[in-house]
Amino acid sequence: MRPDTPAEHIAEAERLIRTATRYPEDQEPLLLQAAAHLELADERDRASALYDQLLSSSPSDPHLIKALQAANLWEYGHEAEARALIAGIRAASPKDPAPWEVIAEALEAHDELEASEDCFTQAATLLIADSTPLTPATTALLTGRHRVRRLLGRPHDDWDMVADTRHIGPIPLDELHDPKRIWALGSDDPAELRAEIARLRAELGDRRAALSRPFPVAVLHWPQRELSELLTSYPTLASEYASHEAHLRDIETSLRALAASGTTNLGIVTASVPSYEAFAASEKTSPASPSLLAEYATTLAARGKATPWPPTPTAPCWCTSGKPYSECHGGT
Repeated sequence: MRPDTPAEHIAEAERLIRTATRYPEDQEPLLLQAAAHLELADERDRASALYDQLLSSSPSDPHLIKALQAANLWEYGHEAEARALIAGIRAASPKDPAPWEVIAEALEAHDELEASEDCFTQAATLLIADSTPLTPATTALLTGRHRVRRLLGRPHDDWDMVADTRHIGPIPLDELHDPKRIWALGSDDPAELRAEIARLRAELGDRRAALSRPFPVAVLHWPQRELSELLTSYPTLASEYASHEAHLRDIETSLRALAASGTTNLGIVTASVPSYEAFAASEKTSPASPSLLAEYATTLAARGKATPWPPTPTAPCWCTSGKPYSECHGGT
């Protein structure tokens, strides 16, 4: 079950911090995830301390950490420090889209719309070339730029047209980003308008929270032999896995549902019984506990063990059948 209340977010953050202590080689992704949970619990000073800790240890992705730190600092009153970090990131011109999106959305969230547009445009100019295929990350930059330009009343340009073309949601991008949308609901009820404003703010918050996860949302995959050993050792888990074939179908179904809901950066982590038992021991929890399975998957993903999903149609299927994905689970 995913954390929902501030107390649950704090508990999850503290678990991740403990895990980072045991696995120092995985400290960066684990502490980034912990900081995200602390932000969601409104423990922003503790999140800031984690970002500072990471920046003092020669991290592999300092620009993303600085961007997340800037967004966090601005949210609890340290605007000058946040602006200095943002200026430094823009001057450094990182090649990764993620820090650009975080700082541009931070500017947008604080009504610095022209600066946000400049930031999105600088990133797009740097990272998007005519001969370079768009990725989900660079497409997100164009989508954010489109949104801010609509709020500013700018006419469409070529990149806005690309964002429109790449958008696959049920609501056209122009409508989704229409600044007059809250007045187009057909209601004079202030409560309904406030609810729409809250929904839009929540969407922005969810997007920023997602960016703070540097590893995939991962689903656990048990190879047939490992699953058989697991259920022999811990028969109470049979309620989670009716059969190996059903387990494989459930993986594909779950990932497709997550993708359809708009979740990105999906992956699959392959489990083994010895690894799972070691994880249970480190958590001082019985391996027979079904609730431990999701935590195990998250930890494996945080340690860089996830395989991105979906594979290309001609790549081997993730289930290790040896068949192309399009002829195996990708074709169902």
